[in-house]
Amino acid sequence: MGLRQPPVVRVSVPREGRAERLPLGRWPLTVPAVEHLVRRGLDLAPGVTFLVGENGSGKSTIVEAVAEAYGMGVEGGSTGARHTTRPSESPLGAALDLRRGIGAPRWGFFLRAETMHGFYTYLEETRVRRVDRPEPEEPVFHELSHGESFLELLRTRFDSPGFYCLDEPEAALSFSSTLALVAALHELVARGGQVLCATHSPVLAAMPGARILEVGPWGLRPATWEQLELVEHWRAYLTDPERYLRHVLG
Repeated sequence: MGLRQPPVVRVSVPREGRAERLPLGRWPLTVPAVEHLVRRGLDLAPGVTFLVGENGSGKSTIVEAVAEAYGMGVEGGSTGARHTTRPSESPLGAALDLRRGIGAPRWGFFLRAETMHGFYTYLEETRVRRVDRPEPEEPVFHELSHGESFLELLRTRFDSPGFYCLDEPEAALSFSSTLALVAALHELVARGGQVLCATHSPVLAAMPGARILEVGPWGLRPATWEQLELVEHWRAYLTDPERYLRHVLG
């Protein structure tokens, strides 16, 4: 009996109708990483794939688009979620084609740091006891700190095989809580989950066994943790903060 495939095997944009849906010279195709994805596609391995890069490099645009193409709410939520406040997504998600894994679970969840406040309100307004997982009772996320609410969301939503998209989840987390996220992702993968995550965190990107794609003017390129510009800059800053701060502070 063959091994079950991950929920998403490949992400691509079909050539037919590509020019109409994603015109050259217009956003988001002006972003090198997005153009790279559109022209070459992206194979997703089982386990965790990190997209690491600067602000504006396109990593969040890609994660959001993949989540949308999978059927998740673009402002966060599980497959089928329709919570929305102000549509701002790019046309990339509607243009993507996902090759699904044979025999893989169809459930997924999108954790998007910048829209979680609205998502928590949506959960409160539509609170329904889930018959598949009735215990433990879901917390009231607005009554928790930002970091605590993220960890509770991990506890109540990241507990089964499926496809998980995360957009800069470390934004709400302390150092120790980021390590807790690494542990949660490790357990999730052990249960058969697959993760695509955009991050700025060298702590998160150091997760053993994860695949790293560095995002930048070159598009998308495989990298090891030691090769990341992000890691190089953090190491240099922690060794000599004044070297950086004297340029920032004049």
